[in-house]
Amino acid sequence: MDLMSALQMRINRRNFFGASGLRLGGLATAILAAQGTLPGNVWAGAADGTSSDRVHPPLPGLPHFPAKAKSIIYLHMNGAPSQLDTWDYKPGLQEYYDKDLPASVQGGQRLSTMTSGQGRFPVAPSKFKFEQKGKCGMWANVELFPYTSEIVDDIALVKTVHTNAINHDPACTFVMTGSEVPGKASIGSWLAYGLGSENNDLPAFVVFTPKFPEDSNGQALFSRMWASGFLPTRFNGVAMRGSGDPVLYLPNPEGVSRSDRRLMLDSLQQLNQMTQSNLNDPETATRIAQYEMAFRMQASVPELTDLSSESEATLEMYGPSVKDPGSFAHSALLARRLVERGVRVVQLLHRGWDQHGDLPRQIGNQCKQTDQPIAALIKDLKQRGMLENTLVVWGGEFGRTVYSQGGLSKDNYGRDHHPRNFCMWMAGGGVKGGITYGETDDFSYNITENPVHINDVNATILHCMGIDHERFTFKFQGLDQKLTGVEKQRVVTELLV
Repeated sequence: MDLMSALQMRINRRNFFGASGLRLGGLATAILAAQGTLPGNVWAGAADGTSSDRVHPPLPGLPHFPAKAKSIIYLHMNGAPSQLDTWDYKPGLQEYYDKDLPASVQGGQRLSTMTSGQGRFPVAPSKFKFEQKGKCGMWANVELFPYTSEIVDDIALVKTVHTNAINHDPACTFVMTGSEVPGKASIGSWLAYGLGSENNDLPAFVVFTPKFPEDSNGQALFSRMWASGFLPTRFNGVAMRGSGDPVLYLPNPEGVSRSDRRLMLDSLQQLNQMTQSNLNDPETATRIAQYEMAFRMQASVPELTDLSSESEATLEMYGPSVKDPGSFAHSALLARRLVERGVRVVQLLHRGWDQHGDLPRQIGNQCKQTDQPIAALIKDLKQRGMLENTLVVWGGEFGRTVYSQGGLSKDNYGRDHHPRNFCMWMAGGGVKGGITYGETDDFSYNITENPVHINDVNATILHCMGIDHERFTFKFQGLDQKLTGVEKQRVVTELLV
């Protein structure tokens, strides 16, 4: 090992506090084991919630200011939902049906290879019915979102989110890491690193990839969307599966008792701590922490996934597929149970929203799977008094074109990728309910008022969690890396209470 690097690691402030926290966490493990603490219990800690006995302690000095949100549930609709068919109502488009999109509107935009060779760009109005809903009068698609349209008074809709990327992989990477370049830390990992978690028996950051309709155009998901990048790997999101064991390799092999496992881990930890003392390698510290967390999760995960304590009214609210492990409804209910137990970040990534053709039928299938559970999640959090300190975010990676890709009829059309504007919404956790922010032109093609860059969204999320995005950095490759990148970004204060 390079001696200069070793010295730098020893004197690095973050490594010092990180190593100290892990040693205290190891001590807490022994204390909790001796006390027989039940899995799933939120660690009470000190009155200010900053007990050094937490397995996932926050960084010193964080949060920067009192947070409105303690946890976040991020609902990512992978594939890019059409803003025209979901939240950006454009009734005037009916008179433009099958007419070419004016060149002045397109404005020389970069096109994807899927439509750049089309001879014409016929306008495709949405076939779905919109109504003004709630006390706020927000326009909502009542055919696709019969349930979510009933909770619009709790959401802040942003119609003018925009991004740099035009293809799925770089766009998804951008949404989740603040950069199109792979290797950066995801927003969930940033939050787990900075704020830790209030639960000693579950990860700080949990990820679900629910099932989606089989005939959908499901883009591949890359683990970089929940990876820690340059942060220590213990801040990776832990993926929970919908079939088989919720977490791979978590149960003990046949013939190995829990006491045997504890004895083995104690011996292994002594060896790892010797290595850690000699080299102070962050990955050794990660290994120690991961083994301990896996041991705790052997008891906490079965309790988490057992829905027998949920009332029939709650299960019915989430819909008929809630008891089907791996469904979106089942994942949404587990998301609520996780934040209820003090987990900091829960991410649901639902695939199949890439509708280049047959959009009305395919987006209808997507919404049948997600609409009722999403509305139920908001209602469930609200009735438990949890919505005010849980931030819920919904969105995709970019929008869709107003013109049709391929054939066009009143009831069947497709849409290509469109990074210039798309819709996202937030609820709870310091966000105003019942508001619409930003405006687009008559074709939902260009932003005319209040643009919001995707990293403005990330800056706003961090702010809700009590973090100043400008001061939240990690030194890597000679740079003070930030989730929101090097360009100037802003917190969208107009969305906040």
